[in-house]
Amino acid sequence: MARIQIPIDVLTSRLNLGDRFASIRSGSLSSRFSNLRPISEFLDVKRVSKPANFAEMQSRVNYNLGYFSSNYAVVFTMLCIYSLLTSKWLLFDVIFVAIGMFVIGKLEGRDLEFGQQRYSTMQLYTGLYCIAIPIAFIGGVLSTMLWLIGAGGVVILGHAALLDKPIDEAFSGEAV
Repeated sequence: MARIQIPIDVLTSRLNLGDRFASIRSGSLSSRFSNLRPISEFLDVKRVSKPANFAEMQSRVNYNLGYFSSNYAVVFTMLCIYSLLTSKWLLFDVIFVAIGMFVIGKLEGRDLEFGQQRYSTMQLYTGLYCIAIPIAFIGGVLSTMLWLIGAGGVVILGHAALLDKPIDEAFSGEAV
């Protein structure tokens, strides 16, 4: 029986995902948020309008995703914080893992001696994850992730599609 091989690069080349995420990986966090746009420009209700057709909507989304990328990252971060604050189990789990990894990191590779027992860092990490993963599932990590994808997509893509480009940018792509 012949195998079906799907060329992933052909599918993803149209989306240009590699180039879009290369700038995120190469820059520092401070440079990422250096182009944060003012809130008055981000929430300019005078520029909100329904796109006339799909091509205009696509043009708006392409422009606004690049122009307001840092603002959208802040919006997504705020949605993540909101989802953690409304799910006490997930908040506990995140704090538990952060403190556990901090304490294990403080050992600097040495074994932990607890009474007569010795625990290696690998055993400590394994124990941490054996406790943290079930707590994450109890806290509803999958539903929270799906909610974040849905809410983030609706808010970010909705804003990007409805916010019109500035006048000087609207005519820059047209030939004279």
